[in-house]
Amino acid sequence: MQAVILAGGEGTRLRPLTYTVPKPVLPLAGRPHVAYVIDWLVRHGVGDVVVSCGHLAEGMRSALAGIEPGVEVRYAEEPDARGTAGAIRFAEDLLGGRFLVLNGDVLCDLDLTALIEQHERTGARATIALYPVDDPSGYGLIHREEDGKITEFLEKPPPDQIDTDEINAGAYLLERSVLDRIPPDRAVSIEREIFPELIGDGLYGIRLEGYWIDIGTPERYLEANWDILESRVETVMSDRLESPMMVGEGCEISSGAELRAPCVVGRDSVIGSNAVIERSVLLDGCTVGEGARLVNSILSEGVTVEAGAELDGAVVGEGERV
Repeated sequence: MQAVILAGGEGTRLRPLTYTVPKPVLPLAGRPHVAYVIDWLVRHGVGDVVVSCGHLAEGMRSALAGIEPGVEVRYAEEPDARGTAGAIRFAEDLLGGRFLVLNGDVLCDLDLTALIEQHERTGARATIALYPVDDPSGYGLIHREEDGKITEFLEKPPPDQIDTDEINAGAYLLERSVLDRIPPDRAVSIEREIFPELIGDGLYGIRLEGYWIDIGTPERYLEANWDILESRVETVMSDRLESPMMVGEGCEISSGAELRAPCVVGRDSVIGSNAVIERSVLLDGCTVGEGARLVNSILSEGVTVEAGAELDGAVVGEGERV
């Protein structure tokens, strides 16, 4: 099975972090987010991954070069922004007869195998993973028949018109014939332009339970880190963590410093005496001064938090000083 990861967005809601780092490369519990997406694909039999990238593409290549994904990874680097469907069309020379498509800003553990099995059973041209949300008022909703056949898209309807809790989860299985519907050489949205055209022509959906989050805001980015460390989502970290605490090689932890799980401290970091680090992630080379306190926070590489400083719910960019 083959998959395309859509990773070309600029991550505007996570600026200034994404001025220098592509959003899918932002670390979650110390690993690039895109690495979790590839892990998820591997668990469901994918052996060939095409990463569609544009904004800060070199950062994407560098991040994946530093891990062992266990699959073949190739790149389709857009010369300009093509939208979700335009990016798929741009990668067509690398694609076979059937392929998964995943949004690169979603962390989840949904059952892609079930999606593939329904797609084959129904003979669909396109199958959309649908995810149930507690409050569907802020999303576009999808109507479908009992067999999964999609009948209607509702773009953020008013409360009195909400009669389903299923949203587009940003994971699809497409037949190659769908590419013929995508105009070349321009920006095209698969959600707004292509899928509505496929209603009545082989478009299906399947409800998938599990964990799902879009990491595209600071609040959800923080939440995704804690959910990985606390094993609310199935990831490779769940197997590696005997307890929700990791301390890298070469760290200096002073006497009296207190680390409270869940917590990740990257390599070569220095923690001063009486510092408290609680439910936080520090990437490599961070320094936390004497008596400083970090709660619910993420420090990028090389951050210095001076003595006595306090952070709660903060995300600090690479090399900054607090």
